[in-house]
Amino acid sequence: MDEQEDNRQQFNVRPIGIVHRPGSDAIPGLFFDPDQESMIVIDSLWESALTGIEEYSHLVVLFWLDRAERPENAPELFQPDGRDNLPSVGLFATRTPRRPNPIGMACPRLIRRDGNCLHVRGIDAWDGTPVVDIKGYAPRDDIRADAQVPKWLDRLWKTHDEERAARG
Repeated sequence: MDEQEDNRQQFNVRPIGIVHRPGSDAIPGLFFDPDQESMIVIDSLWESALTGIEEYSHLVVLFWLDRAERPENAPELFQPDGRDNLPSVGLFATRTPRRPNPIGMACPRLIRRDGNCLHVRGIDAWDGTPVVDIKGYAPRDDIRADAQVPKWLDRLWKTHDEERAARG
């Protein structure tokens, strides 16, 4: 592989901030309620780049799942959430953090901005997770009205909702 080809194969990503989520568990794969309020603290170097972000109700946040296990090749099929009543699928059919490139994505509600701190609800990142990018959520570009999900995912979401309601 020549140098030019090698440069297309690799690239650097640098964090722009960090997620603060008190009480989150750092065990990869463990479900925790994304509805808990969290804070995204952006490095002061990038604070001016947040100008205008408070006009959005939601954000698109990309983060690096720094504590997730990275498979070296395609792992065996598995049942999402380890639930026996769901079909076995590949990792790309799920949101598992165990990915070749552990990039997480969430579209949390922006509660408020305080300088370089974004208070959000709806991000399922661990405390201390590096943030690599933030964009305003734009329904015209981001919503896909004709999008479909597998039936097993609808069942899993329903189960999560029931479990949340049972916890109070």
